[in-house]
Amino acid sequence: MSQQQVVGLGRRETLLTEHAAESWTPSSEAEKTAVLQQLEKLLATPLFNSSKRYPSFLKLVVTRTLAGQTDQLKERILGIEIFGRAADYDTNTDPIVRVTAAEIRKRIEQYYQDPKHSQEIRLFLPAGSYAPQFSWPGHPAGLSVGTTELPIPARATPLDIASSTVSASPPTKQRFVAGTRLAVAVVLLTVLAASAMAWYAYRTTILKQFWQPFVRSSEPVLFCIADQSQYSTIRLRDAADPQRYITLNDSMVTIIIDDVSPLVNVAGLLRTYGKTYRVLGETGTTLTDLRRGPSVFIGAFDNGWTLRLTGPLRFHFANDAAMTQFWIEDRANPGKHDWVLNRSVQQETGTYKDYAIVARVVDPNTDQYVVVAAGIGRGGTIAAGEFLVDERRMEDMLELVPRNWKQKNMEIVLETQVIEGRSGPPRVTAVHAW
Repeated sequence: MSQQQVVGLGRRETLLTEHAAESWTPSSEAEKTAVLQQLEKLLATPLFNSSKRYPSFLKLVVTRTLAGQTDQLKERILGIEIFGRAADYDTNTDPIVRVTAAEIRKRIEQYYQDPKHSQEIRLFLPAGSYAPQFSWPGHPAGLSVGTTELPIPARATPLDIASSTVSASPPTKQRFVAGTRLAVAVVLLTVLAASAMAWYAYRTTILKQFWQPFVRSSEPVLFCIADQSQYSTIRLRDAADPQRYITLNDSMVTIIIDDVSPLVNVAGLLRTYGKTYRVLGETGTTLTDLRRGPSVFIGAFDNGWTLRLTGPLRFHFANDAAMTQFWIEDRANPGKHDWVLNRSVQQETGTYKDYAIVARVVDPNTDQYVVVAAGIGRGGTIAAGEFLVDERRMEDMLELVPRNWKQKNMEIVLETQVIEGRSGPPRVTAVHAW
């Protein structure tokens, strides 16, 4: 172990020792308010303010701990409420809660390593637990009994000092001021808790709101998946003598295994909402089929229905005459080709950047909702399928869409890094809603 690692470990052990010695449970409303103020200060730093996931996680666990609801801080409950997982999701194969908690612990530790935070209330997220603990340097037992005012900071400004003289006023006035502050603190805590609960309730429905037009429909969802017609042979064995057989020419329809991934992901999600579905190959899908109910188109350059639907849209697929360069074109800036895939690079190396369109629109030809999950290459299609069932990824688009996005048509351009044929996580690069 290097000297640097030993020093780092020693620092971490010191923090844990201090925590064990000073651990404190906020009990009064003034103490709980002080903890919430410290939480907001922590979340305002660059360690947290550039993320949505970490602040939402930490706010929920702190709020529930202060409310005495630590029994609600279980991995499965947090996965459902914060990340929108299904009630029966497998926590062993989906460790999102544990991974997020580990990252938060690291960021909290980085914050308190700065000496200027040494006298602040400390938040701890113990390993193996999602219930935060607290300590207050200089106030190991919290505020004195009967104290309702927060202590004046060590470096008080003239305004702080002037404010502190209020406590030297006559007893009646002091009790009035203290009572007023306590009442304000109680109201503030109540409003924060109610707002947090409402916000979390909203967040956990983002995925369902996207799919709401499909869930509301009384018709099964149609999956239109790209297919390929191939001629091959089939071997037929004699029932009486299986060793004897004949070989016949037969027409076979095949699909790409990578296109099955979005089909399985989205179909599984819709089943959790009680929706049934049916699957047709692109060559066997008719306009009559599409007019019956909502549809999901999977695949781009091998699915004519996808190209017909997205052709008039702002973001659409395009290629050169030799069909060696394929890209997603922005009708608002047609000369800019940022989302390009070279097929030869894709086939030779298996390592490339791929791009995809995810769209949810009302098809003017059928008056039905359609969702598109289509990449330029296979990696993009897989990434599109992941995006459509992952609430955390879908949250990335919220900063780019209007508040009433649920009632609008929308297109999302995704980017993914493919390495040796394996797709990385999808990233939102552009959104258009109308």
